[in-house]
Amino acid sequence: MNEALFSRVLEIVMEEVPARRSLVLVPGAAGARRARASGGIDWEAGPDVCRDIVAKALESGQPVLVRDLGAHPDLSARGAPDRVPGSALCLPLPAGGAEGGAIYLDRSAADGPFTAADLEFLAAAAGFLNFILAGTAGGGGSCNGGNGGGGPSQIVGRNGAFRKVRALIEKVRNTDAPVFISGESGTGKELVARTIHESGPRRNGQFVAVNCGAIPDPLLESELFGHARGAFTGAAREKAGLIEEADRGTFFLDEIGDLTLNLQAKLLRALEERSIRRLGETRPRAVDVRFVSATNKDLDNEVREGRFREDLYYRLKIIVIELPPLRERREDLVPLINHFADRYAREMRRPRPYFSPPALEMLLRYAWPGNVRELQNEVRRCLVLASDGNLIREEHLSPAINPRRESFPESSRRFAGARADFEKRFLLEALARCEFRRGRTAAEIGITRQGLFKLIRKHGIEVPRKAEVEAG
Repeated sequence: MNEALFSRVLEIVMEEVPARRSLVLVPGAAGARRARASGGIDWEAGPDVCRDIVAKALESGQPVLVRDLGAHPDLSARGAPDRVPGSALCLPLPAGGAEGGAIYLDRSAADGPFTAADLEFLAAAAGFLNFILAGTAGGGGSCNGGNGGGGPSQIVGRNGAFRKVRALIEKVRNTDAPVFISGESGTGKELVARTIHESGPRRNGQFVAVNCGAIPDPLLESELFGHARGAFTGAAREKAGLIEEADRGTFFLDEIGDLTLNLQAKLLRALEERSIRRLGETRPRAVDVRFVSATNKDLDNEVREGRFREDLYYRLKIIVIELPPLRERREDLVPLINHFADRYAREMRRPRPYFSPPALEMLLRYAWPGNVRELQNEVRRCLVLASDGNLIREEHLSPAINPRRESFPESSRRFAGARADFEKRFLLEALARCEFRRGRTAAEIGITRQGLFKLIRKHGIEVPRKAEVEAG
């Protein structure tokens, strides 16, 4: 880690965001955290309000801004009365990093509370701190809500109902019994089906998914079962169906409630005989397929109304997994937000942004009628709209979530100027240390040469001609 660069960034932060006490925590050995820089805080001492606020920021993976600690007796009661600050601000490092470190600041009540502009400036500076700390933290390790790899660990959620889903996946993944997944649209039915496949013995086979409601009925039979050459007008060559393609793998039928009664009968035969007949053929073809199906319809009612075969109903529902809607999984919102923010930040090749406390509160209040899919799209939209900053604010949220278009325009204007000043001063100092050699400067501050060129142009920094020649 570049100690001089780290110290200089902290100096700039303290100049722009004055604080009575400060603390920077970095990951230590065996999962412990150690104080990398401290101003007036003994991390190893007894109870202190900073411990509770840091713990809250690390648990949520998002900033914590407490304007008036006196309004939070559960926090202000911690520690000696003469040491309790009036306002506190904490950001995890990196963003969403439950296993990472944190930067913490507090002030006395007489100094006034921290503002949204303070938070935005600290979020901008955190981007540089994350680069510098990457080596110390072993690469950061953003919280993505899951442990990666195969198996139920891919399912993001700590809600009691979702823990049962994960436990049930563990039990059924090594069997060939048909699985039926029920839940509202957007709850993650295909993800569960794919997780069953990828964590079981059929993982080396194909996972083939088809939405029964997305293919017109005249084409669906051919898509599912295949056809022989000349079976119908336009069938110029034989074609294997999707069920055949899933041989030795898993076949996922989404929206199975939309199947016609005729196709339901043929699917039942395939389930019972473990074979299919292509259109235009008389001989059966053996298939070794695990069937997983899903729908957002009430199949019990569909059976009563005669729109779904009762025998197929019982054949498919040997094992049932019920997915709760997101509105019943409120404790899973923050892990899911962090998971999607981490995912799309990687795809966009940008630092993981923070959500401002007001923006996060609006996300947590919203009912999410579109469930996890709607949340996923919202987070992706926010990252696109906030592409020029390290903080997602309430004005970046969609009108459905922020109908009054609430924002902090004054703080945003102040932040824009403060951030520009910070970036320009930081770059000038880094360029000067590296004798204006752009390659060395980019490597030191942890960005690409192209990224450095863009910042130099953005802030109108003049690089001496001699250095330009040497850098080339």
